[in-house]
Amino acid sequence: MEYSFHDANPGSLSRCQMTNADDLFEVIDLGHQPPCDNLLNSETINQPEVCYPLRLNISPTSGLAQLDYVVDGKSIYPKNYPYRSGISAPLVVYQHSFAESILKDHSYPKDSLVVDIGSNDGTLLTGFKRNGMRVLGIEPTNMSRIAIDENKIDTIQKFFTEDIARGIISDIGRAKIITMTNVFAHMAPLGEVMRGLKLLLDDDGIFITESQYLLDVLEKNQFDGIYHEHIRTYSLKSLVNLFPMYGLEVFDVRRADRYGGNIRAYIAKKGLYRIKDSVNELLKIEIDKKLFHPDTWKQFRQRVSDNRCQFMELAYESKKYGKTFVADSCPGRGAVLINYYGLDQTILPYVAQLPNSEKVGQFIPGSHIPIVDNSIILKDKPDYVVILAWHYADYIMNNWRKKGLQTKFVLPLPNFKVIES
Repeated sequence: MEYSFHDANPGSLSRCQMTNADDLFEVIDLGHQPPCDNLLNSETINQPEVCYPLRLNISPTSGLAQLDYVVDGKSIYPKNYPYRSGISAPLVVYQHSFAESILKDHSYPKDSLVVDIGSNDGTLLTGFKRNGMRVLGIEPTNMSRIAIDENKIDTIQKFFTEDIARGIISDIGRAKIITMTNVFAHMAPLGEVMRGLKLLLDDDGIFITESQYLLDVLEKNQFDGIYHEHIRTYSLKSLVNLFPMYGLEVFDVRRADRYGGNIRAYIAKKGLYRIKDSVNELLKIEIDKKLFHPDTWKQFRQRVSDNRCQFMELAYESKKYGKTFVADSCPGRGAVLINYYGLDQTILPYVAQLPNSEKVGQFIPGSHIPIVDNSIILKDKPDYVVILAWHYADYIMNNWRKKGLQTKFVLPLPNFKVIES
C-alpha cells in the first residue's frame, strides 16, 4: 500500500500525516514566528522577515502530534545552518555514550557500516568510528564540511532520499546500524524517508531514533521545543503505528534525557527481535497519563501561561528598578521562548553564547536581540541570567560558579524558578 499523504508538501497540514484522519485537536498556538534558527546578520536584519504559523495539534487515533503548517526544508535548513552539536560538552559526552551503548547491546562485527542521517558535524559518528566501525554521515548543511575536515567523517552533503539510499547500497552496501538523533521528526517527506530507510537497512540491521517525546513536552511544559523544524512530535503510540506500514516494528524503547526528554526507539524488520516489555509498559503510561485527551492539553496551556506571566513580571520589574536582565545559551528553542514571550532588546539586551559558536555575532530572528560572546557575562556581572538551555541548567550554572560569577539564575522551564547565588 502506498501512503502518498506521508510526504507532506510545504503549506497547511490539516489532516494527520500518518493516517490522513481528520481528527486533530489543538495543543497550543504560539502565534506566527520566524524559523528559530534563521539567524540574522548585519545585512539581513534590515530586510523583511517571513513568519509562519506555529501551532501543534494531536491526532488521538494515531497518537501523532504535528504542526499545522509545514515550512519548506530549504528555508529551515539553509547551507549556513548555525547549529553545531560538537561545541556542547555535555552533548558530546552524551552522544559518545549513546554510540557505545548501541555497540554493547548489539553485537555487530567490526567494520560494519553505521549511517547517521542528519549527522551535523559528525560528533555521534566519531563514537562509532573509534570503536572500529565504518561510518557515513548524511547532512545537507555546511556542517558536513566540519565533519569531513575536522572530524574526518565521510559525509554526503544532501538531504536523505530513496535515491541517496540506493547510491549508498551500490557503493558500500547496506547499513547494520542507522541513527537519527533529533532528526526523524524534522523531515516533511516522511514517506520518502521511510522508503529510503527500509532500503538502506540490512536484513539484520537496527534503526535507532531519538526524538523529542510528547510525554516530556506535557510533563515539563516544553512549549519551547515546538518549532518549525519539529514538524512532528512523537509519542510511542505513534511510532508503534507508523513502522509496520513499512514492514518494520519497534522492539525496544527507552526514555532519554537529551534536550529535556527524548524517546529513543529501536526498530528492526518485523519478527527479527522479540518485542520487549519496555514497549507495552510505556504505552500503558501514555494511556494512564491521558496523553491523547484534549483536557490534558488544556491544563498544559494554563501551566505555560502561568510560567510566562511569572517570567515577564520579573523581566518588567528588573527593568523598572534598573536591574540587569540578560540571557545565556542560545539553542533554537530559546528563540521560540523569546518571541512567544514578546521579549526585545529593551528588556533582554543580549543572549550570550559559547565563543566558538557559529551564532556569535548574529541576531535572534523576530526579536533582533544580538548574540554575543559569553565572556561578556563575567565582565557585566548582571543581576539576572536567564538560562535558555534550561535542560543543561546545572552544568551551565556550575561552570559560572566556578568562574566566580555571583548572580541570580532564571530558569524559565519546566517551572519558572529563580536560583539565588
